[in-house]
Amino acid sequence: MCGICCAVTLSGQHAIRGFFNEDILCRLKRRGPDSSQQLIKTASDLSYECLFSGHVLHLRGLVTPQPLEDANNNVFLWNGEIFNGVHVGNLENDTEVMFHHLTLCSSEADILSLFSLLQGPWSFIYYQASRHSLWFGRDYFGRRSLLWQFSNEVDSAFCLTSVSVYSESGNQWQEVPASGIFKIDLKACTTTKSLSLTLFPWKYSCTEKPVEEIIINVLDEVSKDLPNHIRLVMNESKLCLRAPVVPLNKTISEASGECPGTVSNFIPMVSVETLEGFLAEEHKKNLVCQFIDVLSEAVKRRVLSLFRDENQKTREVPSVSNRKAHVAVLFSGGIDSMVIAALADKHVPLGEPIDLLNVAFMIKERAKQKDTTEEVQLDWLWLQESCQDLDAKTGAHLSYFDVPDRITGRAGLKELEAINPSRTWNFVEINVTPEELNKMRRQCINHLIYPLDTVLDDSIGCAIWFASRGEGFISNQGELKPYKSPAKVVLSGIGADEQLAGYSRHRVCFKKYGLKGLNKELEMELGRISSRNLGRDDRIIGDHGKEARFPFLDEDVVSFLNSLPISEKADLNLPRGIGEKLILRLAAREFGLTASTILPKRAVQFGSRIAKLESSSEKASDTCSRLKLPSVD
Repeated sequence: MCGICCAVTLSGQHAIRGFFNEDILCRLKRRGPDSSQQLIKTASDLSYECLFSGHVLHLRGLVTPQPLEDANNNVFLWNGEIFNGVHVGNLENDTEVMFHHLTLCSSEADILSLFSLLQGPWSFIYYQASRHSLWFGRDYFGRRSLLWQFSNEVDSAFCLTSVSVYSESGNQWQEVPASGIFKIDLKACTTTKSLSLTLFPWKYSCTEKPVEEIIINVLDEVSKDLPNHIRLVMNESKLCLRAPVVPLNKTISEASGECPGTVSNFIPMVSVETLEGFLAEEHKKNLVCQFIDVLSEAVKRRVLSLFRDENQKTREVPSVSNRKAHVAVLFSGGIDSMVIAALADKHVPLGEPIDLLNVAFMIKERAKQKDTTEEVQLDWLWLQESCQDLDAKTGAHLSYFDVPDRITGRAGLKELEAINPSRTWNFVEINVTPEELNKMRRQCINHLIYPLDTVLDDSIGCAIWFASRGEGFISNQGELKPYKSPAKVVLSGIGADEQLAGYSRHRVCFKKYGLKGLNKELEMELGRISSRNLGRDDRIIGDHGKEARFPFLDEDVVSFLNSLPISEKADLNLPRGIGEKLILRLAAREFGLTASTILPKRAVQFGSRIAKLESSSEKASDTCSRLKLPSVD
């Protein structure tokens, strides 16, 4: 994982270093603490100048400083991981592998074919010297952040960067849309004195839509957020990238019931036994086993594709005193994080601990907690029934940080210990006071969330920042001791709810519009996940010199789930804790999880209780004034 940046001036009148300031450089260095360097390329006859800045977090192969440059003056910046599609040897670095393949490309079609092969998260910047072309973009889901900013002057300057700095004045940053790959012909731009972007959009290989219709839709969507003086055009050959996943199966069987609001007369109990009843069906069990296989392989790629120690060639386990966690999980004890942790356990070397990062924000006195919604009441009932003896067994006392996610997290830890008592599970209790929250939000979190700015972005962004930092306490022989997670890889469960109807809004949609409406909603969820979640989460987690990895968004996992009709993945006629993410709950039960398999969905802002710290009148979609506070030293 890296921090990458490219600043370009198209005329000598604009100082390039004025466009790329020290604050941005500082943010980039935090993302890539293992190597930092810069390179300036000039074309004096064409009067353009490019500054490339690369900052590397070493995870695979030998440390490979960026930017890379070859004998032909091509320059490459890469923030990604190749998990499949292009071969990367155990001791190879994927940045070098990608650059080598790129330099062999002789045409636009070759470059698109290369990127169409990739499986894994990426953003990149590639300067093709011989053609004076600058290529850049993000992967299909937008799992790596890339921002752009254009100067107000028509022919002056622009900048691409992994992370920026919030400012109330001046030109605004925007996320580069994950709509395809972009190319800028720098020679043409300096000649015409205007900036033009050429787009190569994503397209399903089996789509029924004509290319022209796809092009028009994508151009309209991307153009509406660009400054008026920036032109966006389709490539002349109408070339497209091949989408790495299959399109969503929208088939609706008569048996599944299409009428909106249809509710089954039989409502089963929310119990582990109910899940076992589903697994007794041969078809359902076979489907679940296929899902486990593909998801397990996705987790395997993400926990093994990293440099561990000097004995990587021999795979020898280091001595006990040197054992440390290389992999951490954003952990609430909910179904998503439990499944990821349990699958990680199957592939992480047994002598290596796994860190479970559990964040809690200080809550008020319990007597003042007036949770009245049905959803919250159901959650607390589950907690009381499932965890009533937890404190008696551990000797722990109910504190100001015993939020719902802390309680379910401890319960989840016990399940994992039961599955594999030989594993060292570091349950990291990360406690955040209002004072520290406000301080760190002003110092850095507001810059990382930017250019997003809603109340929801603030709540989720702050929770993920503190969780991924990994500073808290772990239990050592019954005593809590300070601990900071050394893991460079942080696994996140994002993508499960979006694909498996996990949010409460999906139930509302199903009641109003039936399965047809639900399919449309789920298709929209994945379509907007790059702009709604992933760029923000990458900037947040990357700020600690750690890399976010998302198993549920593995291309093979998404293709498998997309191939299934909605009735095989979820059944929203069933109650909360069963119907949403049904196939995932069945998978969890199949490989040994128990109480967590029926835990209802609880968003991180509510489970961690950060939402309780602010005004109750705020709506999630409101612009958050707290993110606009000026930065302090």
